[in-house]
Amino acid sequence: MARTVTKADEELHRYVVGRLLGLRVNRYSWWVHWRELADYFLPRRYKWLITPNQMARGAPINQHILTSAGCLFALRLASGLVSGKSSPTQPWFRLKVGRIDSTQTSPLSLWLAECERLLYLIFAESGFYNAIAVFYYDLVIFGTANILCYEDFKTVCHWINPCLGEYYVDIDGKLRPKVFYREFTMTVDACVKEFGYDNCSAPIQQLYDDLSGANRTRELIVAHAIEPNDDGNAPRFGFSKRFAFRECYWEWGGSTSPQGGANAPPGFLRRRGYFENPAITGRWDLVSNDPYGRSPGMDGLPNQKQLMLETRRKAQAIDKMVNPPLVADVQLKNQPANLTPGGITYVAGFQAAGKPGFASVYETKFPVQEITADIAEVKAELSQIFFNDILRVASQYETRSNVTAVEWDLRKSESLVMLGPVLERIDNEVLKPIIERVFAIANRAGILPPAPAEVQGAQMNIDFISMLTQAQQATQAASIERVLGLAGNIAGVDPSVMDNINVDYSFDKYSSLLNNDPRMIRSPDELAQIRQQRAQQQQQAQQAAIAQQLSQGAKNLAQAPLGQGSALDAMVGQR
Repeated sequence: MARTVTKADEELHRYVVGRLLGLRVNRYSWWVHWRELADYFLPRRYKWLITPNQMARGAPINQHILTSAGCLFALRLASGLVSGKSSPTQPWFRLKVGRIDSTQTSPLSLWLAECERLLYLIFAESGFYNAIAVFYYDLVIFGTANILCYEDFKTVCHWINPCLGEYYVDIDGKLRPKVFYREFTMTVDACVKEFGYDNCSAPIQQLYDDLSGANRTRELIVAHAIEPNDDGNAPRFGFSKRFAFRECYWEWGGSTSPQGGANAPPGFLRRRGYFENPAITGRWDLVSNDPYGRSPGMDGLPNQKQLMLETRRKAQAIDKMVNPPLVADVQLKNQPANLTPGGITYVAGFQAAGKPGFASVYETKFPVQEITADIAEVKAELSQIFFNDILRVASQYETRSNVTAVEWDLRKSESLVMLGPVLERIDNEVLKPIIERVFAIANRAGILPPAPAEVQGAQMNIDFISMLTQAQQATQAASIERVLGLAGNIAGVDPSVMDNINVDYSFDKYSSLLNNDPRMIRSPDELAQIRQQRAQQQQQAQQAAIAQQLSQGAKNLAQAPLGQGSALDAMVGQR
C-alpha cells in the first residue's frame, strides 16, 4: 500500500518543486559552459539532460578529444590535491583543544590521538579517498564539486559523488553553499530497496510486483533536496526544529515527462533531518556572490580547443605527406601506375617537360615542424594553467650545484602563491565540514571513546598538516630563518640587535611551521623553571667565587709581613 499524502507533504512538494525550477533557471549559463568543458576534458562526469531509460549511454562520448594531454594535466593537478591535501597514506589533519593536541602526553592528548586513529580508519574503510579523488577532478575541471556523506551501518559513512548537470547549488546569507537540489535516475528495484516498498507510489509498486522481473530495470527520475531548516517552515513541512538541515526525496517524473516532473504530488520517498549538512560543496574560485565556482578548466578551455585543432591539422598534414592527393597527366588515364615504394611509372614526354629522367611522384611539403612547435607551446601553457609547474617545483628547474637555500625558498614561495587561496577554500569549505560530519556520526554511533572532563564546553579545532600545507608553512619558516640569520650576522658587529628579536617565540613558531612534534619544544613553565635553576646555579657559583676570592685575599693578608705582625693584624688592630 502506498504512503498516504498529508497536507504537510503537499505544502513541502509545492515548495521544493518551485525552488528546483527556480534553481534550474539560475544554473542555465553554468550548465551550458559545463557541457563545453565536459566535451573537451571530462565527458564522463557530466549529464546534459536527466533522462531515464537511455539505451545509448555506453556509446563513445569523447569525440572532441583528439589528444589526452590536457586531460592528463588536469588529472595531475587533481592527483596532486589528493596526495597533497588528503593523502590516504599520510596524516593530513590533527584535532586540537586549545593548545593541546594529540602529540602530547596528557589524558586529553591520548583521547585526541584515539579519535584521530578512528577517524582515519573510517575514512580508509568507507571509500572516502576514492570519492574525494573524483571530487577533486570535478573541482579542477568545472570549478564546482559536491560530495554526499550519509551514515552507514557497516562502514559508518557512505559517500556519493553527484555529477555536474544533476545537481543545483545555492548560497545562504553568508555566501556559503548550503542548499543542494538534485535530479537523478534510479531503477525501480533500486528505488524500492533504498526507500522501502511502502514509501513508493502505486505505479512503482506495480512495476516492482511484476513477476517477470522485466520492469524492475525500468528507470525513473528521483528528485532530492537538502537545505537549512532555519527558515521557520519546519512545522509546516513536518520537520523537527532540532535539526539544522532537512532532506527529502520524491518521484520527479518518468519517461513521458522527465523534465517537467509528476503532475500529482506523490508521497515523499524519504524525509529526514540532520544536525550537519550531508551535502558538502566546494568551489575552486569565486566571483562576487555566484553559487558556482570558476576553474582552471575554464581558463584552459581555449588552449584545449587550440590543441585539438592543431592536433587535427598535424594529423591531416602527415596523412597528406604519407598518402597525398595526386595529379597526373591525362594520358595516364586507364594506364597502369606503380605507386609502391621504388616503383616506376613511365610517362611519355616526361623529359620534354624539362624534368629529369627520374623524379619523385610527391612534391608536397607541409609545415609539420611548425605545427609541432606550436603544439608544444600550447601544451606548456596548458600545463601551467593546471598548476603542474607548482606540483613539480623540484623537477622543473635545471639542477645546479650552486643553488642556494634562499633561491630554493623563493622558488617554493613563488610557486605556492597562486594555489594559496584555493587551498584555504578547500580547507574551509570541504575538508573541515567533512571531518566535523564524520566525527559527529562516529560520536553518535558510540564509536569514539568517552571524552574526558576537560573537553566539556571546550572548542575543538582542526589543524591541517597535509603535504601542501606543510609546504606553505615551510615558506614562512624560511622567512623566519632568514631574519634570524641576518640578526646573527649583525650581532657580530652590534650585539644590541638581538634586543629586537623574541628568540623564544621565533624558535617555537619556526618549529611549529615545520610541523615538528610540539614535545620537542619545552613549555613556557618548563623553560622558566630551567632558567630559574640556571640563574640560581650561576648566582651560587658567583657567590662561591666571591667567597673564594675573599678567602684567598684574607690568606694573602695574613701571610704578608708588616713589622712585628702581618698586614691582616694591622687591619684588625692587633700587633
